[in-house]
Amino acid sequence: MTSKKIYLIRHGQTEFNLSGIVQGSGIDSSLNNLGLEQARSFYECYHNIAFDKVYTSALKRSIQSVSSFIDKGIVHESHAGLNEINWGSKEGTKITPEEDDYYRWLLKEWQNNKISLRIEGGESPMDVAERQKSVIKTILEREEEQNVLVCMHGRAIRVLLCQLLNYPLSAMDLFEHHNLCLYLLNFTGSMCSIELFNNTDHLKHLEVNTQRKAS
Repeated sequence: MTSKKIYLIRHGQTEFNLSGIVQGSGIDSSLNNLGLEQARSFYECYHNIAFDKVYTSALKRSIQSVSSFIDKGIVHESHAGLNEINWGSKEGTKITPEEDDYYRWLLKEWQNNKISLRIEGGESPMDVAERQKSVIKTILEREEEQNVLVCMHGRAIRVLLCQLLNYPLSAMDLFEHHNLCLYLLNFTGSMCSIELFNNTDHLKHLEVNTQRKAS
């Protein structure tokens, strides 16, 4: 099996991200103005890569984040298996101090390997991992695709990286992420390794511009 590079990115910023409102797979939000700028900046830095395929979740914010690559004519596939975790009854609600305490408790339970624990009406990390498996198999087994771009969501990325790197799901919080960050993975045909970790070099000029406007 030939090797391939997987450019794995999180979607750009949405108003829900900015306002501290829980999204998950049940909230199909769009990118805000900064999110669109982040998407443009990523495209400007990586449009010369000869991507064979663009994979996204089925949610708008992930598709919008790579729309310039799709408009360029690169073949695109969306898979619901790459959607964000479903946060159940918490979706669409603002994170209050009380809610933050609950999330901290939940994350600690997951870190203690209680990875089948679900939020009411939502999914567990194990549920997300199970629905990702067929998509992972598809991406890795397509030998003709040597460079692929994958755009998805924060918690789902953490689960995906655990599966690709053979980490236990309880370790998923090791993988930090920011809006439109990049993980560059090398797949040798039998295993994956990380070349770039939560990289945001392509966004640095946006940070400078934001600081100038604020000063």
